[in-house]
Parts: sequence; C-alpha cells; structure tokens
Amino acid sequence: MTTSRGGLQPRKQPRQARAELTRERILTAAAHVFADHGYAAGTTNRIAERARISIGSLYQYYPNKDAILAELLARHLDAVTTATRRRRDDGLPGSLEGAVRDQVRAVIENHRHDPHLLRVMFEQAPRSPELLERISHHEQELIAYVQELLENSPQARVDDSYVAARLVVTTVELVVHRLIAEPDPVDIPRLENELVAMLIRYVTNAPEAAAGP
Repeated sequence: MTTSRGGLQPRKQPRQARAELTRERILTAAAHVFADHGYAAGTTNRIAERARISIGSLYQYYPNKDAILAELLARHLDAVTTATRRRRDDGLPGSLEGAVRDQVRAVIENHRHDPHLLRVMFEQAPRSPELLERISHHEQELIAYVQELLENSPQARVDDSYVAARLVVTTVELVVHRLIAEPDPVDIPRLENELVAMLIRYVTNAPEAAAGP
C-alpha cells in the first residue's frame, strides 16, 4: 500500500529527554498493539491506552497510526542494515556454507523476536516514497553483500552472481518471513538447517541438485 509522504511523518521531533521517552513509549506500545490486534484493530486509542498517555498527547507526536507503523518499519530496516554492514566490515567468513548460514541466521534472528508484528509491518504498513526508497536501499545492500560472497568463494558455481544473489536474498527473506509467523511455525534449528542446505546445493551446483529425474 502506497500513500503520500505527508501523512506518514511524525509531527513532533523530540528535543528533550522527556519527549524522547514519550515517543519511545508510543512506539513500544504500538508494537504490542499491532502484534496483538493486527493493523485494522490497532487503533490510536488502543496505542495511547497501552502507552498510558492521552490520545491528544499521542497526536502531538504522530498524526495517525500509519505514521507510527511506518516508523516502526523504518527502525527495523535501519537495524537490519546496520547489522549487515557490521558483518561486512568484520570480513567474509571462511567457508561458503558458513557465510550462507550466517545470513540465514541473521534473518531468522530479525524475525523471531516478534514475527507477528513484522508480518503486520511488511504486509500492511503504508508505503511512502521515502520508505520505499529505504526498503530498496536495504535490499540492495543485502544483495551486494551476498554477491560479494559468491564472487569470492571458490565453492560457488553460479553463472550470474548478481541474479544468484537476488535469488538467495529473496528466498531467505520470504521463506523465513512466511514460516516463522505461521500459526504452527517451523522449528527454528530445523528451518535454518534445511534452508542452508537448499541454498548451498543451488550456489555450488551440487550434483544431487543438478541431476534430473
């Protein structure tokens, strides 16, 4: 869902510690409300009640629930991007399997804290041009990281490292996002192991993966 930029911008940027604490209370309360009640029932009244502030105080910071949800999503993306840069700065892992496992595990960790909130954020959060640009930038950083892994690993056997990197990033994000938030979620260690095995067979072109029926 896309929307105009104006309706998603916070109204008040905190300049004092007390104001910053109030904004954090609103965002924390909103995260619980959206996770517990979903997007449609996650009203500003419920958020204000959970944050223990008046609805008028909430509207001093955010014009509507869409702006709150958009900021939660932006913060999530910023945290993931920071973690990706940190892993990249630490250097490439010694083995391709270790690198793929590291990427899969990082995505799982990003989702397992509150998968229901993430489902609301990614599937129902409004999309301003600014937020869409941030999402695109986040994806491109992940793709560049995985492409570098593939191009520097003698074990990798892919014809097109860029397309392969996009496939890896998209597969991990979609599979983890879908299976962790299910009513009957897949066991985390089993999900990690099977997903890593699937991706390694693909990027190394292992005989058992390439063989026909």
